[in-house]
Amino acid sequence: MTDQTKYVYDLAEGDMSMKPLLGGKGAGIAEMNKIGVPVPDAFTVTTEACVAAMKNDGTWPDGLSDQIDGGLARLEERTGLQLGDAENPLLVSVRSGAVQSMPGMMDTILNLGISDETVESVAKLADNERFAWDCYRRFIQMYGEVVEGIEPHVYEDALTKLKDDKGVEQDTDLTADDLKGLVATFKQLSNEALGGNWTTDPHEQLHRAVNAVFKSWLNPRAEVYRKSQGISRDLGTAVNVQQMVFGNRGDTSATGVCFSRNPSTGVKELYGEFLTNAQGEDVVAGIRTPRPLAEMEEVLPEAFRELLDTMARLEEHNKDMQDMEFTIEDRKLYMLQTRNGKRTAAAAVKTAVDMVDEGLITKEEALLRVEPAQLDALLHPGIDPNDASEAIVKGLPASPGAAVGALSFNADDAAERGGQGENVILVRYETTPDDIHGVMVSQGVLTAHGGMTSHAAVVARGMGITCVAGAPGIKIDPKAETVTINGKTYGTGDTLTLNGSTGDVFDGALELVPPDLNEDFEKITTWADEVRRLGVRANAENFEDASKARELGAEGIGLARTEHMFMASDRLPAVRKMILAENEEQRAAALEEILPMQQKDFEAIFTAMKGLPVTVRLLDPPLHEFLPNLVDQSLLVQRLEIEGAPEDKLAKERETLAQVKKLHEQNPMLGTRGCRLAMLYPSIPEMQARAIIKAALAVQEREGETVGVEIMIPLVVIKKELEVQREIVTKAVEDEFEKAGKRLDYTIGTMIEIPRAALTADQIAEAADFFSFGTNDLTQTGIGISRDDAESGFLGHYVADEVMPKNPFESIDVDGVGQLVRIGVEKGRATKPNLKTGVCGEHGGDPASIEFFNSVGLDYVSCSPFRVPIARLSAARAELLSRKK
Repeated sequence: MTDQTKYVYDLAEGDMSMKPLLGGKGAGIAEMNKIGVPVPDAFTVTTEACVAAMKNDGTWPDGLSDQIDGGLARLEERTGLQLGDAENPLLVSVRSGAVQSMPGMMDTILNLGISDETVESVAKLADNERFAWDCYRRFIQMYGEVVEGIEPHVYEDALTKLKDDKGVEQDTDLTADDLKGLVATFKQLSNEALGGNWTTDPHEQLHRAVNAVFKSWLNPRAEVYRKSQGISRDLGTAVNVQQMVFGNRGDTSATGVCFSRNPSTGVKELYGEFLTNAQGEDVVAGIRTPRPLAEMEEVLPEAFRELLDTMARLEEHNKDMQDMEFTIEDRKLYMLQTRNGKRTAAAAVKTAVDMVDEGLITKEEALLRVEPAQLDALLHPGIDPNDASEAIVKGLPASPGAAVGALSFNADDAAERGGQGENVILVRYETTPDDIHGVMVSQGVLTAHGGMTSHAAVVARGMGITCVAGAPGIKIDPKAETVTINGKTYGTGDTLTLNGSTGDVFDGALELVPPDLNEDFEKITTWADEVRRLGVRANAENFEDASKARELGAEGIGLARTEHMFMASDRLPAVRKMILAENEEQRAAALEEILPMQQKDFEAIFTAMKGLPVTVRLLDPPLHEFLPNLVDQSLLVQRLEIEGAPEDKLAKERETLAQVKKLHEQNPMLGTRGCRLAMLYPSIPEMQARAIIKAALAVQEREGETVGVEIMIPLVVIKKELEVQREIVTKAVEDEFEKAGKRLDYTIGTMIEIPRAALTADQIAEAADFFSFGTNDLTQTGIGISRDDAESGFLGHYVADEVMPKNPFESIDVDGVGQLVRIGVEKGRATKPNLKTGVCGEHGGDPASIEFFNSVGLDYVSCSPFRVPIARLSAARAELLSRKK
């Protein structure tokens, strides 16, 4: 039985609702055609066809070949032109069109249908011989590279040699005869590379071109981009076969890219670029530096005015900022694409807020339109406005923000160094889609060519990476890995600073300052607060972090890790004394020394957070973090023995070594930590409880109000552990109240971070006032992997090879660890229906994890201070999405 699935749709059959089937480009041109915008005729091969071919090792599904031939026949009938016809030739473009925009990641073939048989007719119909031969040489080059896999340099070297021989700089300076000779050269080089003549049958070329676009869905750069943007490879790409219109028919023709608003700032203003006598790839590839769109009014005034009207119409129709491609053929405007434009974080926020103010969208739609990660980009630093440094060169401000980094001159190097945590600036003549793996881990990108709509600019803006494009006069030597700017040469590892908001490039590392969050940012986060159900707290252990968290909208502290307060060099000796104490008297003396330090820390945090709840986790250190390294201490003793050190000093170090050996653990992360340490040494939680209450009472006395005190017992596995610890803490707290002659409300809860605790949460809840899920350790123990070892070992490969969809320490493993959270919540509330539950692991700042936490009914999430705005927006989006479901 033959496959009856419909794989090909004519232009008039589609609309934007069919985007999953027709891809973004196909649905976009169909929708434009539907509302009367001038679009060249076309047909679209569906994403389903691509997916079916992928599942069958590239073999097309039954009926696809015939359906493409049928779509072509109908296109020929509508246009009155015929593919390969010597008198009335039809030329088409073959373009990819993914469901989610992936600018420059996949392949395109233009001018398919031009050949030795049709080139003269193309010239005659256009009354322009140069134009026809220019189309022919472009087709051979694109078809050769994309379909036949011929190395790009084969053609580029020949083109460069011809320009050198003719003494010209631009492709447009070549004559018709020059291009005719270049076509002959290109054909010869193609046949040599293939070891035989390639097919000249345009119908076979069309089928091979469609297949090449299918294959480009799986090319390395597309894979890298999809993973960075969370796009599923299972979606596939559509293929659009569209009648060619020509922007390279002379000075009355042009091609360009435009946005309905400025994608860098969000301001509603004219933004775009164009080139006369050019095809679309010339603009986006950065081969020629284009002209600002405003200048088009001078050279093509009628088409310019029609374009402005069309831009406004498309934005109003789609209710979002549009990114459009257009061609003007002999003064007539055609729109080739419209899609929701990639934009910077600042532009996303401003556009969303302005469109609400303009009545185009609702507040709820605005919240769903701004990606939480975009708020993160707004929190990055910029160059100090008082810095008087002079720029060494000024390029185009293609993607805002500031970047400081060491130079890298190829994407592989940038990917390696950036992946290891080094701050890198990628310097390229112009970036290509193949550079994506280097771009995405760089702090910034600097290019010598290309404009505001070049590949480098579009990708950088979409990823929140600073970019300065088209910097004039910089000379890059990729072999020597140097760039010369104003007579000074910089090499690999030298440092530059980029200002993507102004286009300025500076020598050396300039000081960066925190961002200035504006009114639009405040509006978005305030709207989020009106919608979200989940509370948002912060993880913080000092006054500065607590103050910053409150400034960014935190509603309290969900995790104050007391062990972090002891890492300072002046405190470590006291902690070591406490751990290495041989008897309770020594331990009590050490704790007496530590208590005022703890109280001081808590007072600072409680002052910053007065009026809000603060959860203080009692000491949870793997002991090895506070002790001398066993090997280092052994070597120290050996060295002192060899050197004949004084006996008292030697005895002291030997004693320390004996204690370290006694406390040494093979797996300290699962050893004597958390409540296990407190069970052995109850004086530790007693001291901490006293410090907490003393601090809370002191702040209340001084400030007139204090925090909501929440004391959290860590690493509980058995109800009895919590009962014992609760009794110790309660006794200490009540004693402090009696001494002070005053009291305040407090609660005692536990962190659920071991699978058994989640599975027996109904029992543990009997002794707990609240649960806080420690998803970092719950992930380690639930999946059975060490985070440090996994992330430096196999985990990256697992994610790259799609064994795991995501790093489970970055985004919660919903099917596994997530179910432990769900069970913990359900069982805990089965015992205590009003049990307060939150999460304090790093997942508390991850948008996808927050959506899950909202679904299981947690009361709050807690995250690092700078992720608080992200969590606020994510919680609102999670609530809106749950309402839709």
